[in-house]
Amino acid sequence: MSSMSKNYYDPDRLILVCNDDGIFSPGIRALAEVAKEFGEVSIIAPDRQQSAVGHAITVSDPLRVTSFQINSKMKGQAVNGTPADCVKLGHDKLMGRKPDLVLSGINHGSNAGINIIYSGTVSAATEGTILGYPSIAVSCTEFTESAELTGAQDAARRAVRFVLDHGLPSGITLNVNAPGGPLKGLRWAKQANSRYVEEFEGRIDPHNKPYFWITGRLEILDQGEDLDLNLLNQGYATITPIQYDLTAHNFFKNQSKELT
Repeated sequence: MSSMSKNYYDPDRLILVCNDDGIFSPGIRALAEVAKEFGEVSIIAPDRQQSAVGHAITVSDPLRVTSFQINSKMKGQAVNGTPADCVKLGHDKLMGRKPDLVLSGINHGSNAGINIIYSGTVSAATEGTILGYPSIAVSCTEFTESAELTGAQDAARRAVRFVLDHGLPSGITLNVNAPGGPLKGLRWAKQANSRYVEEFEGRIDPHNKPYFWITGRLEILDQGEDLDLNLLNQGYATITPIQYDLTAHNFFKNQSKELT
C-alpha cells in the first residue's frame, strides 16, 4: 500500500504541536490541522512572538500557563516562555501522557541555512528530539501572516508519513521548509553554508537616548544542487536531517589524543 492511500490516523497517537510565532499564529493552526490527520493533538506554544530565540530556556522567572480557545475546533495552552520551555513543560507537566511525536511550526519565514541556529521553531523540535521523541520542524519562506501555507502543510504531511513509516535515528530532527503556495515537490537537502551581513541602524528615542534596530541580508557561501536555500529558490520544499551534536567529527578524528 502506498503512503498516499495508507490510513495513518491512530486515535491513541498523541502529537505535541508547538511554534515560536505564538499560540495565535495562523501557522500553528495550519500545522495542527495536519497533525489531526494522524492522531490526538495537544497545542502548547508561547503566549507571544518568540522568533530567533534559538534554544533559550527560562531559568530566572516562573513559567505561567494559560488555556485558550484558539478557534471553534482547537484549544491550546499558552506559556510565557520560549519554544523549548513549552516542549519541556509539556513533556513533564502539561500533557496527560507523553507525546508520540513533536511538530513545530508552521513558522512564518524560512528556517533554512544559518537560520537553523537562530530559530525557536527548530529548537522546539530539537528539544523534542533531546527528550526522545521523533520531531519535525516546519517553516514557510513567506513572512506574512496571509501566506498560503498549503505547500508547507503538504510537505509536513509527507514528513510525518516518512517518520511513521521509517522512524528516525536517535538525535536526528527533520527540518522542513517550503515556499508559499502549492507544493512543487519535496527534496532531501543539506543545510547551506550561509551567514547574515548585518547592520545596526541607530535612532534616537523621544527621551533623546540612542537605540538600534538590526537589519541585514542573507549571504549564501556555497553552491550546490542539494542545498536547502538553492532548492527553495527553485520553488521546491526541502527536508533536512539535522542533529544537536555539534562536535566537528572530521576535525576531531585527525587530532592526537593529547595537546602539547
